[in-house]
Amino acid sequence: MVRRGPGRRSRTRTDVKRGRYIQARPANGKTEDLAFDATLRAAAPFQKERAAQRKRVAFAIHPTDFQRKVRVRKSANLVLFLVDASWSMAVAERMAATKGAILSLLTDAYQRRDRVGLIVFQKDRATLVLPPTNSIHLAQQALADIPVGGKTPLSAGLQTAHIVLQREHLLHPDVMPLLIVLTDGAGNVSITRMPPQQEAHELADQIAEEKIRSVVINMEHVAFDQGLAQALAEHLKAPCYSLGELKAENLYRAVRQEIDSAPVGPAEETRGPRHY
Repeated sequence: MVRRGPGRRSRTRTDVKRGRYIQARPANGKTEDLAFDATLRAAAPFQKERAAQRKRVAFAIHPTDFQRKVRVRKSANLVLFLVDASWSMAVAERMAATKGAILSLLTDAYQRRDRVGLIVFQKDRATLVLPPTNSIHLAQQALADIPVGGKTPLSAGLQTAHIVLQREHLLHPDVMPLLIVLTDGAGNVSITRMPPQQEAHELADQIAEEKIRSVVINMEHVAFDQGLAQALAEHLKAPCYSLGELKAENLYRAVRQEIDSAPVGPAEETRGPRHY
């Protein structure tokens, strides 16, 4: 993924002439930021064939030998939490852990240019409770009272998250997004005439097609788990965590692990459940 903007958290490839030089690739006609060492190595095997040219120069280099530098630099992150706030025995614990993780991430991100946002879904809608911000003060105000209860409009939550991430990409194209979904995966409210689960999976497929990194936190009790959270994770092409004890510090560590392990190159393959 090639990005232009600076940041202090995650390593990402950059096409500007700043950042650490890690390797070289064929220039393919481009002459900016050439890697001279790699270019010399590419030209070395052809010196005997270029004897005529070497009557005029000590070392013959052709444009086909040119190698460009591949650089990496730090890029800022956007962590967007999507939380199931429908009624359940664990909803209070879930919200407490999410709030604690958000505030921990914001404290940690103060000097890293990272931002955090929160969407909750319950009843028949999804609500952007905390627009992406790096302000702990604004987060504390927004997180004070969050409505809970009702059915589980998982599709509405995924659709709202997708819209927020698309808007953020337009405003901040250099930020690396990470979507954290806390749910048992059992959506029971549609926004169209499709069955709720099928609709949610299609929306998850759309998010995955845009190469948005996601993580699913399975909120179902192990005794009642039907694999719905894992199925959602597979459609998102995301890992699925199972937090044995839902606490703010556990959720915070899980998110930090995903941020710190962000791949520099192509997206990671779908992974199975993780127990944290």
